[in-house]
Amino acid sequence: MPARTNWGKNPLEPPKKIVDQFMKFWYWYITRRDKNSEITFMNYGFSNHIELDLNEKDEFNRYHIQLYDYITGYLDIEGLDVLEVGSGRGGGAEYITRSFKPRSYKGVDLNKSAVKFCNKFYSLKGLSFTHGNALNLPFENNSFDVVINVESSHRYPNVDKFLKEIHRVLRPRGYFLFTDFRDDYLIDRLHHQLRNSKMEIKKREFITPYVVKALELDHDRKETLIKRLSPPVFRPIARDFSGIKGTRMYRWFKAGKVEYLYYVMQK
Repeated sequence: MPARTNWGKNPLEPPKKIVDQFMKFWYWYITRRDKNSEITFMNYGFSNHIELDLNEKDEFNRYHIQLYDYITGYLDIEGLDVLEVGSGRGGGAEYITRSFKPRSYKGVDLNKSAVKFCNKFYSLKGLSFTHGNALNLPFENNSFDVVINVESSHRYPNVDKFLKEIHRVLRPRGYFLFTDFRDDYLIDRLHHQLRNSKMEIKKREFITPYVVKALELDHDRKETLIKRLSPPVFRPIARDFSGIKGTRMYRWFKAGKVEYLYYVMQK
């Protein structure tokens, strides 16, 4: 989830250190507080002109699911070996495994409590989760046909090293499906990093309007969750963390100060 690279430059904004501590606390707290396992996605969501036909169980997480569905729609992953770097609480991994039938789907995350939750909560064949660092992935060379990274890389201290790891674990002609946001002044830098990653850019798309629409449509549900699960003292930062209407993240997306991008890369 979000942590802008320039947090703390404005005295009215919380320093990045506070945001980092909040994230650690949030994972720990949600694991303890979310007894019904309602929070299984942490991305901002996606809504375009196509509305997925979802079952009742998935409807609760519609906009989060639509982001995963959109970025994986570029190729058929049935029967392939898939890795998700930054798998969080596993909602996307479970949806893709259940819906598109990869041969295997491995989620890796730096947060041990998230990994523990996922391995306990999900039981689909071929789906597993492990603790690991995006800059030093615990897998052999040429292990995966597809690597997915959703709204996670903006927190990595070294994106170039991360991309080298993606290239290393991908099989020849394998695909990297990548989506994340950046401050407007960092977009060119990200594009340069991806272009120099030894992978070919097959698709590049700005999807900010679809993310904004999802934030608007999902506002009431998120607000209800925050009121129910977050202590009052943390609700303001939880709202900003979730990007609901009226928060800085929402305004920055709306104004184009932060852009959300989607890339398809091939080794």
